[in-house]
Amino acid sequence: MEATQTALAVVVMLVVLALAFDFMNGFHDAANSIATVVSTGVLKPGQAVVFAAFFNFIAIFVFHLSVAATVGKGFVEPGVVDTHVVFGALVGAITWNVITWYYGIPSSSSHALMGGIVGAVIAKAGTGALLAKGILKTITSSICRRSRPHKVDKWFLRLQLVSAGAYSLGHGGNDAQKTIGIIWMLLLATGYASAQDASPPTWTIVACCVAIATCTMFGGWRIVKTMGQRITKLKPVGGFCAETGGAMTLFLATTLGIPVSTTHTITGAIVGAGSTRHPSAVRWGVAGNIVWAWVLTIPASAFMAGVAYWVSLQLY
Repeated sequence: MEATQTALAVVVMLVVLALAFDFMNGFHDAANSIATVVSTGVLKPGQAVVFAAFFNFIAIFVFHLSVAATVGKGFVEPGVVDTHVVFGALVGAITWNVITWYYGIPSSSSHALMGGIVGAVIAKAGTGALLAKGILKTITSSICRRSRPHKVDKWFLRLQLVSAGAYSLGHGGNDAQKTIGIIWMLLLATGYASAQDASPPTWTIVACCVAIATCTMFGGWRIVKTMGQRITKLKPVGGFCAETGGAMTLFLATTLGIPVSTTHTITGAIVGAGSTRHPSAVRWGVAGNIVWAWVLTIPASAFMAGVAYWVSLQLY
C-alpha cells in the first residue's frame, strides 16, 4: 500500500512538472502567435495575448491527437520509459527554455522537449532505445501590385486577424499535444493508462490546453521583441503572409502527427516575408544567432536531461 502511494505521489509530481513545462511553453512561445500582429499594429499587446490564448485553447477541439500519439507512443521503445526518464526529459526541456527566454532567443520548446526525451533515454538505455518551408509573399505581392500601399495595408490589417488566429490555432494544436503526449507516456509507463487506449485521459487534454492558453496571456515579451522588431520590420501584408505560411505548415504537420517546431516555423516565415522586400531588410546577424540557438537546443537539452536523469536516480 505504501509503495503504491509513493508511486502515485511520484506520478502526480511528474504530471505537475509536465504542466509546468506546458505553462512555460505558452509563455516562451507566445511570441510565435503574437509577434507579427503586435509589430504591425493590428492589435495591442494585451489584446493579442488574449486573442492567441483563445485559439490556443480551442485548437484541441479542432485537431486529432496525432501529435500526442507520436510523442506518447511512437518515440521510444516500449518498456524503456520510467519516471526517471520523464523527470529527466522535463527538467532538461524546462531548463533550456528558461535560459533562452532570459536571453530573448526564440528557440524551440518542441525541440527542447524532444532533446530532453532523447537525452534521458540515452542516459538510461543508449541510442538503440529510440525509434528512429517566401513563395506566398511573392504571390500576394503579384496580386496586389496595382493597389495603393495605404489601401493594401488597410485590407491586410483586417486579414491579419484571420491569419494570426489561424496561426494561434495551429500553435495550440501542435504544441499542447506534445505535453499531452509526455503525460500519456508517463501514464503508460506507470500502469495508469493502457497501451490499447486510443487516446489519453480527458483530464490530461483539458489540463494541457488550459496551461498553454493561460501562460500565453503572460506574453514572453523578451522574445516578442526579438521576433517582432529585431529580425525584420514587417508591414501588415508581410505579417499576413508570415502567419498564413506558418499556419499552413502547422496545420499539415499536426494532421500528419508530426511534432514540428512552431518557433522555427514562424521565424522562418518572418525571415522569408522580410527578405522578399530586399535581403538587407533582414538583420542576418540576429537571424544567425537564432539559428545557432536552434542547433544547440537538442544537444543542450539532451545533456541537461541526462544529468537530471542521473540526479533523479539518487533522489528516489
